[in-house]
Amino acid sequence: MSTNTLPAALAEIVDDFQALSEPERLQLLLEFSRGLPDLPERLLGHPELLEQVVECQSPLFLTIEQERRDDGGALGYRLFFKAPPEAPTTRGFAGVLHEGLDGLTAAEILSVPDDMPELLGLTRAITPLRMRGMTAMLGRIKRKVAAADRLHS
Repeated sequence: MSTNTLPAALAEIVDDFQALSEPERLQLLLEFSRGLPDLPERLLGHPELLEQVVECQSPLFLTIEQERRDDGGALGYRLFFKAPPEAPTTRGFAGVLHEGLDGLTAAEILSVPDDMPELLGLTRAITPLRMRGMTAMLGRIKRKVAAADRLHS
């Protein structure tokens, strides 16, 4: 699969991973782990607003919010994740998805292929169970976006 079918920000991330050796890819994943934004104040202390992705080996919770994009046109979707600092792989995957998808429209997010995590080139370096966790994160985001989009169309 080529990256030209991905939204621009996500395609750039995938290209960055693909340009590196396997050990360097793991290092980049750790950088994404450190770059994952904290939950905003309004979501702290409200676990009922977050949905757990049970397929992840470490506790990962996420939610989405709609907002009008700066261009005044379509609704964009903001992504929020909660993952413990001691789970760098899970946080790294969340960081990749946050940076690559945050603020995009429903159509842009829903167009991302379900097997996109495999494009990062980590399948030999990371256990299949952890890769399934990232695929599950993407699937959960897409399901939540599709449901929200149906409500607002």
